[in-house]
Amino acid sequence: MIISKAPVLTDAQLAEVESIVGEFGCKIQVIQGAHRRIYAIIGDERSETMVNRILGLAYVDRVDRMESVYKLMDRRSDLANHRMVIGGVEVGREPLIMAGQCTIDPAKGNAFLETAQAVKEAGAHVIRGGVWKPRTSPHSFQGSVKSLGYLLEARERTGLPVIAEVMDEAQLKIALEAEVDLLQIGTRNALNYTLLAEIGRQTAEKGTPVLLKRSRHMGPIDEFISAAEYIVAHGNPNVLFCPRGTMPELDGYRNHPDESIAPIIKEKSWAPVIFDPSHSVGRARYVPAASLAAIAYGADGLIIETHVDPLSGIGDDPKQSVKPDVLAAIIRDVKQMWALSSRWTGNGAQA
Repeated sequence: MIISKAPVLTDAQLAEVESIVGEFGCKIQVIQGAHRRIYAIIGDERSETMVNRILGLAYVDRVDRMESVYKLMDRRSDLANHRMVIGGVEVGREPLIMAGQCTIDPAKGNAFLETAQAVKEAGAHVIRGGVWKPRTSPHSFQGSVKSLGYLLEARERTGLPVIAEVMDEAQLKIALEAEVDLLQIGTRNALNYTLLAEIGRQTAEKGTPVLLKRSRHMGPIDEFISAAEYIVAHGNPNVLFCPRGTMPELDGYRNHPDESIAPIIKEKSWAPVIFDPSHSVGRARYVPAASLAAIAYGADGLIIETHVDPLSGIGDDPKQSVKPDVLAAIIRDVKQMWALSSRWTGNGAQA
């Protein structure tokens, strides 16, 4: 990882660096941070000759070499000071709350618009809404591009940013053309490295935040972080980890709750953790306690399925969506838990 003396290399300087690393079979990936650009060496950076030649350039301050398999996501990397502002919240300074329906039913678009307004009034910062849905059965509702129109209308009405899951490059193209504010990568695509790399490439210029869910079946934490590396290594540092429960399921819950991995992730990586209690426990009545537990463990925020009338919803909404009044109560309690737990987690501390 090359750190230049100035925040940005000139085109001529970058070309010179690229020429040097190219001689050693490497290339440079430019990553736009909040205050400066990071120049990551992609490839085997162990050559002393290559490093010494780069250090000999007058405009280079230093070259940091990481032993970690995830060189950019490692908390020791120069991206450790990277900050994200989403929905008016500097992530890590206060709890970030995303909320909305699991699935936007295009036949009941007004219900989603009502939900969007309700979650805003409850105190959420981002509206979630499932446009395309991965389903175990091919006969289940798979989502509809028509739902995207309601998601965008919700943004227009509330003024809040919106998040939508994408599952392939075609959906990615549609979402980016619609200027969806945040992208979600679900558990089934959490290790789809081709898709993750393409998302990194296509969002690099704008820096669209990407919420990456944990893979199923007790996905190892290093594997989780390495998956995020694919996005960052292709140019977009705005990645958020999202534990959402794993397999095998724990009796009584939809999955095996994994909010406790938040501090372990933070020991290894600098990226924020946004926990999904809805999929973790799979029952609306357990969501409040799971939310508080996640914040106690150091999560930087929550993504909570919410519906004004869950029983009229489709997908997972009938069983795991909370109502807006419950969401408002969760947010109030989360703020108190944040204050209580910050002495142990470090959340809210000025870097």
